[in-house]
Amino acid sequence: MTTPVRIGLAGYGFGGRYFHAPLLAAAKECAFLGVVTTSPERRAQVAAEHGRPTYASLVELAKDGAEAVAISTPADTHVPLVRQALELGLAVVCDKPFALDAESARETVELAERLAVPLTVYQNRRWDADFRTLRRLVEEGALGTLTRFESRFERFAPVPGPPAAGGGTLLDFGSHLVDQALVLSGPVERVYAEIHHVDGTGGLDDDVFVALTHRDGARSQLWGSWRQGAPGPRFRATGTAGTYIVDGPDTQENLLVAGASPATEGDRWGVEPEDQWGQLRRADHREPVASARGAWDRFYPAFAAAVRGTGPVPVDPWDAVATATVLDAARRSAESGEVVRLR
Repeated sequence: MTTPVRIGLAGYGFGGRYFHAPLLAAAKECAFLGVVTTSPERRAQVAAEHGRPTYASLVELAKDGAEAVAISTPADTHVPLVRQALELGLAVVCDKPFALDAESARETVELAERLAVPLTVYQNRRWDADFRTLRRLVEEGALGTLTRFESRFERFAPVPGPPAAGGGTLLDFGSHLVDQALVLSGPVERVYAEIHHVDGTGGLDDDVFVALTHRDGARSQLWGSWRQGAPGPRFRATGTAGTYIVDGPDTQENLLVAGASPATEGDRWGVEPEDQWGQLRRADHREPVASARGAWDRFYPAFAAAVRGTGPVPVDPWDAVATATVLDAARRSAESGEVVRLR
């Protein structure tokens, strides 16, 4: 067996605490060193929940022998921290949104290539049970040719989502929504968007709609909202031979927030109950479709293999540049009210 990759985590807010630390601790291919945080409260949480040390900076983490770091800090700090980590020789996993704009994203990926240091983006939603199931149906031809992809991250919360400094809802939910659309249908030619801004919050957006026309003719319609009292279906994907529809979200997030992890659940991890399976519909015919296993637990083993040179990074960082390019266009479209054409 190869030696586990010595990896630290930067940030212990919601994402670091629930979406990264448990998966790092559960991955035998990784040696989870500890967390970079200066918050006394979060340092105490790290000690209580994982028994790991904390560090005041990436420099301290690197001096303790780290080979890699996962960055899960506020979005407007991602690019500076990623660049610092790369220059320290640390392989990097960066949470989404990777950058606040496409130019920053592109420059950061180019830096990683010049330094020959592995860089990837934490697009964990590629390993959602429902998305893995949809990809399988498309690959098997069960839907025929995919013509329309409707996707939603809709929630209702008394307090809006991420602040404007972190990109707001467009970059938070939109990073996942656009990434999945690009994985399914490839490059985009045209972008149209509508964005609702909360009054008196310095530009915070809490409700977005983005429509994409892909080069292959498929259309993606994407919704992200923190103020939707009646969320629509998570997916409705229509092809020339049928439609796949699934209502509720993947269960892995709720499991992690509740304190479960791949280490505690074993083979039960990511298995969706039958009452949450989607359906394949053709006119009046409805057929339940067994969900693929949710597999967020595959991300860090794949990253460790990339650091050891035995596999590719789990998400090509240039995919994050493509996503940021679409999100930039969505912002321009919402401001002008016009369709934005991409090269």
